[in-house]
Amino acid sequence: MMRFSTLLKKPAEWMRTSGPDHEIVMTSRIRLARNLMGHSFPGWARKEERLELMAEVKPLVEDLAEMKEAFSEEMTNLSAIEKQVLVERHLISREHAAKGPGCATVMNRKQTVSIMINEEDHLRMQSIQPGLQLMRAYRAIDGIDSELESRLDYAYDRRYGYLTACPTNLGTGMRASAMLHLPGLVLGDHINQTIQAANKIGLAVRGLYGEGTEALANLFQISNQTTLGRSEEEIIEDLEKVIRHIIQNEKNARLKLLEDKPTMLQDQIGRAYAILRHAHIIPSKEALNLLSLIRLGSDLGVFGQDDRDLINMLLTEIQPAHLQIEAKRKLDAEERDILRADIIRRNLKGLSEPRFGDLLSGREPELPM
Repeated sequence: MMRFSTLLKKPAEWMRTSGPDHEIVMTSRIRLARNLMGHSFPGWARKEERLELMAEVKPLVEDLAEMKEAFSEEMTNLSAIEKQVLVERHLISREHAAKGPGCATVMNRKQTVSIMINEEDHLRMQSIQPGLQLMRAYRAIDGIDSELESRLDYAYDRRYGYLTACPTNLGTGMRASAMLHLPGLVLGDHINQTIQAANKIGLAVRGLYGEGTEALANLFQISNQTTLGRSEEEIIEDLEKVIRHIIQNEKNARLKLLEDKPTMLQDQIGRAYAILRHAHIIPSKEALNLLSLIRLGSDLGVFGQDDRDLINMLLTEIQPAHLQIEAKRKLDAEERDILRADIIRRNLKGLSEPRFGDLLSGREPELPM
């Protein structure tokens, strides 16, 4: 089994590689909720029941071909900071990090597949892929789901589909989502319109860490809300259509800003570059929002294309738990802000000077269409 220290050494594969439409779509994620017949849902189960179910399910998950040399651990064996690192890497939910005895997490070496045992449901399985690859993410987790279903007695009803702790997950038990980087729509003041339009057609738009969280770094998570009465393929197809529409809107918003407000754009990106290169104390929220502008600059040709991958990695590495792991001790808020600034300065040392020629000349950059 993989140790936590080994997991930390490498960023997740989806953080290191680019996928389709990667300029705007950071990741695609599919999450399946499953429960077992004859067992109380985790929220109602006694500690002994949760421990019993974990003892039955965890070895079967570890035995999956995809989980060869996986990371597998009971949540009670992880420190609060280690749990938070997994949340910051989107490998477990905030709710799972708060769980106690009878709860566990198993994830593959690439950190593209993770399975939470006794979260809100007995099994919460997710697959993450870089860029817009919802169907690929679904196929990866569907194979694992089918293998487990052949060995476990899932709670399933012919009328209502997979039975889940929350009624909104009844049916397929699937949540499909994509993480989109939308600075053009934010700077152009069109983001609320986009969110309202998505909500009207039954989609949820959330922040960086899902429900109830803020859209830091201009990152928005868009997902389906309905899972009953429709197939997985239909849900993914409809979600992908909407995402493609938002991608086009974001590209148009960026071009509009270049056309109407090139100096404002130059100022925003230039200030972000100057602060990140020279700040010695920087809080998390400010750092994330400024890194978003550097990523936008990379998309617009102000910085090199290779700089985008570095920014993607920093968006995770500068978050509180990662900083405390780096320091090998608990840090107070000011110490975290100092270390964060230091890590950003070190990593951005090789960042090329911003090239604003195209922005000021009014010539449109070659945005991928």
